[in-house]
Amino acid sequence: MLSWFSGLLPVGSEAPGFILPDQEGAVFVLNLNRNKNVVLVFYPGDNTPVCTAQLCEIRDDWGKLQAAGVTVLGINPGAAEKHKGFRAKHSLPFPLLVDNGKRVAKLYHCDGPIVRRTVYVIGKGGKIAFAKRGKPPVSEILGAIS
Repeated sequence: MLSWFSGLLPVGSEAPGFILPDQEGAVFVLNLNRNKNVVLVFYPGDNTPVCTAQLCEIRDDWGKLQAAGVTVLGINPGAAEKHKGFRAKHSLPFPLLVDNGKRVAKLYHCDGPIVRRTVYVIGKGGKIAFAKRGKPPVSEILGAIS
């Protein structure tokens, strides 16, 4: 069955490891961040209304996320240059990872004709602590962080 039709990865399961570059070419390695709470925000595209609103809401609550010691990452298959412009235009304080071929989106059951808007929280130790489709409020995301 295609992962487009699959459900979310279950809370409590091991988060699949991955390595992806960000908009500047810096590489993020999930397995090197297992001692942190990591928020993955899979979103369909830069400069689209709902995606922009979602990522700007995270930006607007950045102080709360930093206080919780969270690493936030936006992920979609867009090009690094497009991510760079989008990030600068909206003053996003977190990296936007380039998922060429939607490889990581597939691992997290977020792929299909477009990337499915999905948020995962990976807790310390590498287990999924939160998984939700759509645009959950930052307060809900923070509620999943231990």
